[in-house]
Amino acid sequence: MKKSILIMFLALTAGILSAAGNKDASSEVSEPRVLNIYCYDAFSSEWGPGPALAEVFTEQTGIEINFAAPGDAVTVLSKTIMEKDNPQGDILIGPDNNLLARTLAEDILESYSPAALDEIAPELIFDDSHHLLPFDWGYFAVCYDADVMDNPPASLEDLTKPEYAKSLVVMDPRTSSPGFGFLLWTVAVYGDDYLDYWKRLAPSILTVTESWSNGYGLFTSGEAPMVLSYSTSPIYHKMWEDIDRYRALPFAEGNYLQVEGVGLIKGAANPEEAKMFIDFMLSEEGQMIIATTNIMMPVLDIDGLPEAFEMGFISENPLLLDIETVEAGEGDWVQSWVEHSGL
Repeated sequence: MKKSILIMFLALTAGILSAAGNKDASSEVSEPRVLNIYCYDAFSSEWGPGPALAEVFTEQTGIEINFAAPGDAVTVLSKTIMEKDNPQGDILIGPDNNLLARTLAEDILESYSPAALDEIAPELIFDDSHHLLPFDWGYFAVCYDADVMDNPPASLEDLTKPEYAKSLVVMDPRTSSPGFGFLLWTVAVYGDDYLDYWKRLAPSILTVTESWSNGYGLFTSGEAPMVLSYSTSPIYHKMWEDIDRYRALPFAEGNYLQVEGVGLIKGAANPEEAKMFIDFMLSEEGQMIIATTNIMMPVLDIDGLPEAFEMGFISENPLLLDIETVEAGEGDWVQSWVEHSGL
């Protein structure tokens, strides 16, 4: 009798353990793979490239995408740096050529050399170590509302004229890549006298915003007739809204180049999936999505861009400080801007 009870108990226990094992195996098989991507807020917004890229990528691979967008590119970079001893993300999207020195110094990315690099123009590959890979590019530009302004400025110096008082929205260089890029633009043009320029410019500035999204929103809502943005910004309004009232200004001193980057976070939990997503961003399909939703120029030579892209411009005098100059000066430039710009 005892022997029969023991046999029944062992059989029942084995059945329970088997069911639990099958449940765990089933759960393991059905649990979706998730890729965590850190990016700036405009990238993951409903009108940005993030959702469209994620939809196609998930359809093709079954890998789900989770975007974390705490702010502009500088803010996202800072978050990744703070987490570098315990990385929570797999991919970092947003640090540009101007943030390269800071990004490399913090050792937060793994080098990756996708096959698409061979098809990208050498002048757009701003990191020879391939920690930050280019995925789009354009120029910083002041954009204006042609329905409001009849006589827009033609240069950085023009922006300081009294007629443009309280007319311009710019971004904070401590939190925003366009804000930092504009600071570098003024250094590239005025050198050591850049702070004197900012003091002359201060009366023309309505406000300084934390991110590009906030600043551009003020511009399109009519709070200011000018905003720091991109040479490609008018393309969005022409392509998606069929209006051409918003224009970008090529300036006499030249416009400052920006190449946006993507990188594989060091210690990422899903490095192979991350490489797959980067490869997709640098495919012709991914580049078309990025160009037409992030409204920047693609790094690949792709066919079929909408006619609206003719509203963008190629600067006749592109400006760019080299990485060594930025690395040596950026800390002092930003701190001096905070203390002495008059803003």
